[in-house]
Formats: sequence, structure tokens, C-alpha cells
Amino acid sequence: MESKAKAIWKGSLKEGSGTISTSSNALKNVEYAFKTRFEGASGTNPEELIAASHAACFSMALSAELGKSGITPQSVETSAAVVLEKQGEGFGVTQSNLTATVNAPGADRGAIEKAAAGAKEGCPISKLLNARISLELSINT
Repeated sequence: MESKAKAIWKGSLKEGSGTISTSSNALKNVEYAFKTRFEGASGTNPEELIAASHAACFSMALSAELGKSGITPQSVETSAAVVLEKQGEGFGVTQSNLTATVNAPGADRGAIEKAAAGAKEGCPISKLLNARISLELSINT
């Protein structure tokens, strides 16, 4: 499987701007700029998109891991906070902090915790990131 996206940047780093689009058209000419990435201005940035991807990937991976233990969750809700930090002359994504809540009435907590650990390591986006990944897990059984 191959997923595609395209980014176009026009102008200088600080005064320029760009758009991001995906082949599925889920994102179509979504604007981003230096200010949205480094100054907290409204709009998206690459790290926010990585956070969204990591949260979605982890939720799916956890559901798959739970299924291996015979657990079908009512829901898995995950948020991710991706940290971009100055590193030498440039910047790097250094962390992705996952926070997940599993709603699985009657399920074994230990099995859910084991599944979450497996999903954290096995999620394809976790594998992609060269960063420290943390997980805070809440379980509602």
C-alpha cells in the first residue's frame, strides 16, 4: 500500500507559505506557514499532522492487539502530542506523547496493558519516528 501527499511552499522560510494536499483529498490545499509551525499561529503544521497520524495509528494498532486477546473495545480514544525541539543548527521531532483511553467493559486490565505496550512498539508510525514515545493509558472496564 502506498499513501501520497503533496506539499507546495512559496517564498522565503519566514514570509512564505505553503499548502498540503493528500491524494484522497482528505486534505486539500490546507495552508501552513512559519507562524503556524513556530509561533503558535492558527493553522496546521507538519508536527500536528504527525501527531494526528500517530494517534490514529496507535488506536488502530491497539484495537488489533486487543483482538488477539479476544477483547473488542467499545472505543479506543488516543491523543498525541509531538514535540519539536532545537537540535544543533536545526530542529528535530524528539517526542511523541500518547494518551489513550480504552473502554472495554469486563475486560482484563492486564491484557489491555499488555496490548497497549505491544501497540506502542508495533504501530507503524511509532516505528517510523526516531523519537522517544511515551504512553499514558486509562482503562475503563
